[in-house]
Amino acid sequence: MANDQLRPGVAFALSGGGFRATLFHIGALIRLNELGILPTLDRISAVSGGSITAGMLACRWEALKAGGFTPTDLDRLVTQPLRKFCTRNIDVRAIAEGSISPWNSISDVVEREYDELFDGTRLPSLPDRPRTIFNTTNLQTGRDLRISKPYLADYRIGRLDQPDLSVAKAVAASSAFPPVLSPCIIEVDPAKWQREVGADLFDDARYKHTLSLTDGGAYDNIGLEPVDNFETILVSDAGAPFGLQGDARIDALGQLSRALDIATDQARGLRARYLIELAKLKNQKVAYWGIDTRYDKYPAAGKLPCDPARTNGLKDIRTRLNAFDKIEQETLINWGYALTDAAMRSFVLPDATPPAGWPCPTNPLS
Repeated sequence: MANDQLRPGVAFALSGGGFRATLFHIGALIRLNELGILPTLDRISAVSGGSITAGMLACRWEALKAGGFTPTDLDRLVTQPLRKFCTRNIDVRAIAEGSISPWNSISDVVEREYDELFDGTRLPSLPDRPRTIFNTTNLQTGRDLRISKPYLADYRIGRLDQPDLSVAKAVAASSAFPPVLSPCIIEVDPAKWQREVGADLFDDARYKHTLSLTDGGAYDNIGLEPVDNFETILVSDAGAPFGLQGDARIDALGQLSRALDIATDQARGLRARYLIELAKLKNQKVAYWGIDTRYDKYPAAGKLPCDPARTNGLKDIRTRLNAFDKIEQETLINWGYALTDAAMRSFVLPDATPPAGWPCPTNPLS
């Protein structure tokens, strides 16, 4: 934790994990809205596939607020556009076009696809509350680079206030999965950086004009650092659990991918344990749900019935930005919904009414 002083309010972290995470987090949004928590959020911290969901929510926040956060508005403004987007083959198209274009990089093509989803919205147009932070990894410093409406910051370089970037650029940087979708390049004005305490590279001009960024999951796949000092912390984790490989790939790309999986799994596990153990000392309320979480471990009564035969394999679904069919989409949304409900009513809202049914009733998990 950054310090011993807890911030009042509720913070929500959305992990990476490609379109799998995007869809899983939709289920979380639906249940948090039903529980009355969504409109009360103070901060949202998102990574990679989670940044797609968070970006859509941020772009539609004012419209949701004006309508009173009705389930119908959430479905129309957030869920349905995201589901339609997740039927597209973004990564293949970006690689095919960006690899041969003399004008656009692969990341540029991904950004263009996101810009269509977000209707060209730019960071200055986002709401002040909740503050939405898009986490990416700075390849130059190896640290988290946070992009939000009030600032862009890498604690080793400093802070750049009120960045005039598109939401699409921020999400493209957050989801620039290496080595195929990264780097995402952001050019900034070196003169606009502000010194922060501990910014040991502030005086080094090499780090202050061109930012080379990769997927936020390379540093922190569940986006905990920007939210770990809030009184109430909610974490939706659709990241890929580590899997054994009897016949590991030994080609260069296979080894690189496997090494990244190992590093990410270690960091993911350590951060989750760190959060839960430290929260006990700080007397924080924490609700954590992961795509591989044991559902029967949540003590809440009245949980939706979930058959392990339907849910155990969901952690193995691909984490690409490619087309997910109707069954895949609805199964992931329902699983995110069920886990969010179980975690919230177990650890944050024990008196809340159990859910009446599935958000996607044509594909129940029972």
